[in-house]
Amino acid sequence: MASAADIQAKLNYYVGQVDKQLAAYPQLAKIESQLGVPKAYVVPGLALLLFLFVFFNIGASFISNLIGFAVPAYYAFLAIESPGHDDDIQWLTYFVVFSFFTFAESLVNIVTYFPFYYLFKIGFTAWLMLPQTKGAKTLYLNVLRPVLFSKNKTQPRGSFTADDLRQKANAATSD
Repeated sequence: MASAADIQAKLNYYVGQVDKQLAAYPQLAKIESQLGVPKAYVVPGLALLLFLFVFFNIGASFISNLIGFAVPAYYAFLAIESPGHDDDIQWLTYFVVFSFFTFAESLVNIVTYFPFYYLFKIGFTAWLMLPQTKGAKTLYLNVLRPVLFSKNKTQPRGSFTADDLRQKANAATSD
């Protein structure tokens, strides 16, 4: 059986590890100095506060939409500015799937029938957006794409890469 001192030492070690990871975010250092509370306590505290708001349905719709839109929008902006195209495809796929999900959500009033719906929605959007799970790609390839192509019977024609669209826009607006 571990003593209280051993548990405290282990806890301090983990708090130190979390603090090292959070040192990469200068905004958290500002918050830490203003509040006088270590970063390693502020972040889990904010996460717990958001969880409680969603759990008790206080602004849950706003919070779940903020998580589902703002975080991916930031990473999509970074992807657009990066030289590669893999991350562009990931975020474009995410927004296609998230748009279908949001549209379907507005048609079906499931919120009133499903307890803790917004907790489920946050978990689902996290699964969609995380690069480790690639949920949006999975859902797109296995559900949306077959449904859309079964109705259309053809693959989309033309080239729709960002470079091609940029060239077409430049050609259309040139004198």
